[in-house]
Amino acid sequence: MTDTILVPIDGSPLSTRALEYAFEAHDEPTVVAIHVLDPFDPGYSSVTDVDVRNEPRHGSEEWYERAREEEARLFEQARETAAGYDGELVTERVDGEPARTIVEYAEEHDVDHIVMGSHGRTGETRLLLGSVAELVVMRSPVTVTIVRADDA
Repeated sequence: MTDTILVPIDGSPLSTRALEYAFEAHDEPTVVAIHVLDPFDPGYSSVTDVDVRNEPRHGSEEWYERAREEEARLFEQARETAAGYDGELVTERVDGEPARTIVEYAEEHDVDHIVMGSHGRTGETRLLLGSVAELVVMRSPVTVTIVRADDA
């Protein structure tokens, strides 16, 4: 039986490492690389630094167009990473709050495992920034493996 592994991707080295880990740790899995576009937090969904003085207004049609172009690059990068492994890669795009959307996707689809990157922030930094990975771990209906900065 083939495992279905959900890997949230954002273009960071940690999400790339999580994608590699999903293929390495499972025998010919189906890996779903999901990108969540957060309409309320432009920084979360963007791989590159966002300079609001030069960027399209958040939520505008131009902003969404640019975000989708960046997302296409993310998916191409994921396909390049997956090409070196056995198994299948499926890409999914979803809009919403990242942690909630990842958990809902796992609940609504036949996902066996979630693998995701985390910067491993602690203390005040985590309190200020929040932690998508922490929320997913607490709410997930399936096992979650976290790839941290010191693992990458």
